[in-house]
Amino acid sequence: MTENFEEKTLSRETIFSGKIIDVAVDKVRLPDGSVGQRELVFHNGGVGIIAITSDNRILLVKQYRKPLERTILEIPAGKLDREGEEPILTAHRELEEEVGYRCEKMEPYMTFSLSPGFANEMMHLFIAKGLYQVPDPLPRDDDEWLSIHQLTLDEAKQAIATGEICDSKTIIAIMQWEIESMGGSMNGE
Repeated sequence: MTENFEEKTLSRETIFSGKIIDVAVDKVRLPDGSVGQRELVFHNGGVGIIAITSDNRILLVKQYRKPLERTILEIPAGKLDREGEEPILTAHRELEEEVGYRCEKMEPYMTFSLSPGFANEMMHLFIAKGLYQVPDPLPRDDDEWLSIHQLTLDEAKQAIATGEICDSKTIIAIMQWEIESMGGSMNGE
């Protein structure tokens, strides 16, 4: 038996076009022939970087997140907002801008959807290997206010438990770090 859950778009109305997202309402034909409505958010996607230092600490940034109305810890990350820039180049740039590090090798780890129920945003997660600090790093974005933190694996897991780390990309990064720590080093040394 073949399952067909596809929803055919009958019409689309863009209700907002912004700098970061576009929002649309689609009228769709459902698999049973009835008509439904979907509210959709379109976003170019982003990158996140798993960066473990030579002394086995993860590099994180603390910043205020307006949608959550609070400050959280996250891995270095950024939007794919430069036309034609490959995600791996964005990852290199964001690592330097946000935490002042470069790496010898940036390896793709996984790409995943953040909220497939209403948004098309994809997160490209990378592992930075062979980290080294940059004396004069690229400047941060003008509207970016953050502090840099280095946590051990146990400290990072505790921050997840307390909710200080609550975003999916950072939780995935820490879970991967824990898996890798059982069988080898992620920092390439």
